[in-house]
Amino acid sequence: MMRITKEQVEHVALLARLKLSGEEREKMTEELNQILEHFEKLSELDTENIEPTSHVLPLENILREDTLKPSLKREEALSNAPQRSSTCFKVPPVIEF
Repeated sequence: MMRITKEQVEHVALLARLKLSGEEREKMTEELNQILEHFEKLSELDTENIEPTSHVLPLENILREDTLKPSLKREEALSNAPQRSSTCFKVPPVIEF
């Protein structure tokens, strides 16, 4: 069985820029090894005649027809705007330059 070492956990933590205490490193090593054990159990299953799937249930997108519907007039939509600029909503900038 392949085991994850504390050194490997430290290396991944370094790459992810995570500061782990000794106790956290120990816990992560243990938890990752438990995950690998579960995968080993899965590899024991006979999947020879099982067709690959992307999802366990057959799913389909249910799309509706695009239909034109009446909408608000521009002036009506802008009537409750706290601030407006000509024919547009005025909002504070989100990105600083």
